[in-house]
Amino acid sequence: MKTSIAVDAGQNGITTRVRCEAGTFTSTSAGLDTDRPLALQWAAAIEDLVKAHPEIELVEVGVSTSPLLHETAHDLLPLLAPLGVSRVAVVPDGVAAYLGALGDREGAVIHAGTVSVCIACGPHGSAQVDGWGPLFGDAGSAFWIGRTAFEAAFRGYDGRRQLTALTEMVRADFPNLERTYLELQGPGLIPRVAAYATKVDALAASDRVAANILDKAAAHLSEAVHAAIRRAGLTRPDAPHVVALGSVFHSDRVRSRFCDYLSLHWPNFALTEPAGDELDGANMLHTLSPDHPLFGRISFAAR
Repeated sequence: MKTSIAVDAGQNGITTRVRCEAGTFTSTSAGLDTDRPLALQWAAAIEDLVKAHPEIELVEVGVSTSPLLHETAHDLLPLLAPLGVSRVAVVPDGVAAYLGALGDREGAVIHAGTVSVCIACGPHGSAQVDGWGPLFGDAGSAFWIGRTAFEAAFRGYDGRRQLTALTEMVRADFPNLERTYLELQGPGLIPRVAAYATKVDALAASDRVAANILDKAAAHLSEAVHAAIRRAGLTRPDAPHVVALGSVFHSDRVRSRFCDYLSLHWPNFALTEPAGDELDGANMLHTLSPDHPLFGRISFAAR
């Protein structure tokens, strides 16, 4: 049966999914190794799913991946020729998340996981805010929360700021605090630091410093949404559609504060539930209208 496959490829894992008359088939594999050619890893994940379901005859592939990675549909298409694939589309994951969540509707989708990025669509086209990476941006992301918590822990230890339970949180994993930086170095630094966001959330009810970090994260994320909405030309007084995705929004405190801040701009503000996920967005790429504000952000290749 001729069909298409959607791929969500990130450093935390690669998920491939096919939906067709015979049912829905999904496979998962290890995350991307950014020191190796990405297209080869995308192709391997696709081949694994096809081998497990030989009744699938692939025609189209849509890939959602990090915008900080630079391989395109033209890199992937030749690798899939033996599978009969004739069309490939590759798109930044924030774009796929928007399409899956809102499709053709105007509004904004903010994703705050290990990184953070907001995309909005409106009368002025599309706008992206943040997504500058952990060194220069991604404010309010899980990495930002973790890094800010480490900084607060060390400030408390030094006596530069008030004492905080965050210091003992860090000491539990790094008994010699003065060696923490050295022990964290390595290719897993970013996800390791980001993982501390859930520990900060657990401490927020009893530790003012932890609570303030989460409140500042929510403020950064709401600021990104407001900026993206404004740049996209959504100036109507009624509240726009806003979808909040990612692990950071699993925190009740962040989610609540985020909505509170946006309610200052739109008193009737309420979050919009996503219509679908990132894989749904990747599956839409080949049928997206050229008039859609996000069409120009997609890399296409065909033979």
